[in-house]
Amino acid sequence: MASWETLVVGRPNVGERERLMRRLDGVLDRLWLTNNGPLVREFEERIARVAGTRHAVATCNATTGIQIAARAAGIRPGDEVIVPSFTWVATAHALEWIGIVPVFCDVDEATANADPEHVARLIGPRTRGILAVHVFGRPCEVDELTRLADEHGLVLLFDAAHALGCTYRGKPVGGFGTAEIFSFHATKFVNSVEGGVIVTDDDAYAARVRALRNQGIDPAGRIAGPGTVARMNEFCAAMGLTSLDAIDTIVTANRRNHAVYEEHLAGVPGVTVRGQLPGERANHQYLVIEVEQARAGISRETVLEDLLRYDVHARRYFSPICHQVEPYRSAPERHVPLPLPRAEALASRVLSLPTGPTVEPDDVAAICRVIRDSVSRAGRRLVA
Repeated sequence: MASWETLVVGRPNVGERERLMRRLDGVLDRLWLTNNGPLVREFEERIARVAGTRHAVATCNATTGIQIAARAAGIRPGDEVIVPSFTWVATAHALEWIGIVPVFCDVDEATANADPEHVARLIGPRTRGILAVHVFGRPCEVDELTRLADEHGLVLLFDAAHALGCTYRGKPVGGFGTAEIFSFHATKFVNSVEGGVIVTDDDAYAARVRALRNQGIDPAGRIAGPGTVARMNEFCAAMGLTSLDAIDTIVTANRRNHAVYEEHLAGVPGVTVRGQLPGERANHQYLVIEVEQARAGISRETVLEDLLRYDVHARRYFSPICHQVEPYRSAPERHVPLPLPRAEALASRVLSLPTGPTVEPDDVAAICRVIRDSVSRAGRRLVA
């Protein structure tokens, strides 16, 4: 069994180190470190194949990817974009930072994704777009959100940070809406240390994205307008390619661990393992449980404390949620026109547990014993 110190949510998957070093040697031999180098272009081509899209545009991170995707779609400062509150705060911050107003919607507790009915109620005269999130890799209600966007003339974007390699109705995540944005941060199951990719099937839109990430310079080398510097460098692309080489091994380990968690936590009162969309391909990047205090007799916080005592570094993904942190908490009238009870309830229950190739089935069994013991002790206290 691996040492407890290795049991951390989001530990980087490096892949085959020798392949990485060969790629890095090639970068240094070519002296082409950035500015759309050959490894970045190869990384883009491979991501486009995984996503099933015509275009993939690499960025230095997914936060700038969201900003560029929104600007390229014509969303401007002062416009409102509907965003689920149950997501990592970077989704909202990316918009807020460039003057776009994130308006938070509630979620469906079963999927953890944006509730289309609530989204529909939030659409107003200043609404310009919807930025939905495939939370924990489970695809959103794409069809219903697409219908809403088309009906109201809205831009539809997807934060697909968790969903590389997943499918919706048999189609790879990546080709929905105007664009989708993947994250390749070091904590993601496929990573480029830091990085993001915008994927789309729209040729004209892709050209605008490429110009915006490169100081506004168009394919002819002319400065077509203002842009930013959001290019991915060759070193990050080398890591991304090496991590992509190992994607099947990583997903296999994730799927195995998910099954072991389900087996060992079956029957534990108030503890459930969140599943993926039935019949679809999933990357199982996140292993998420819910702790329902009324049934378990113990809070999510107590389970987390017990795990930390054994150096199992679980995470509250996501808590607090977006509208509970600054600057949104101090301006609810601007960002949260309605209560969000389901998102808040879900945020109080979820806990992400370690998975990935460095986590063995014996590790999973040991983690589950800690959780079972926590709930069992709570049960004995209640009886007493």
